[in-house]
Amino acid sequence: MVNVREHCSWCTEDTEEALNKAKILVNSGINRAKTLKAVPVRTVPVEKATLVVGGGIAGMNAALDLANEGIKVFLVESKTTIGGRMSQLDRTFPTDDCSI
Repeated sequence: MVNVREHCSWCTEDTEEALNKAKILVNSGINRAKTLKAVPVRTVPVEKATLVVGGGIAGMNAALDLANEGIKVFLVESKTTIGGRMSQLDRTFPTDDCSI
């Protein structure tokens, strides 16, 4: 890649000097491209598993959805219980069920 716009046309006031500089940059880019080597491709075994951070309602729903798709799930929560803010509520709308 050669950035003629940033390195020549915008920073050089003299058009003849900018043209010569652009030619040098393009030639340098071509010579560099000739020496490039392909990056070797390698395969890595991947385990079909995921980590869900947070045991609140959203985290538990995400974990259940992923588990139902056959993906191994690790659910991590920083508190001693799961449920997040929901577990702190007394009743839930619209059924008035106990949130715990």
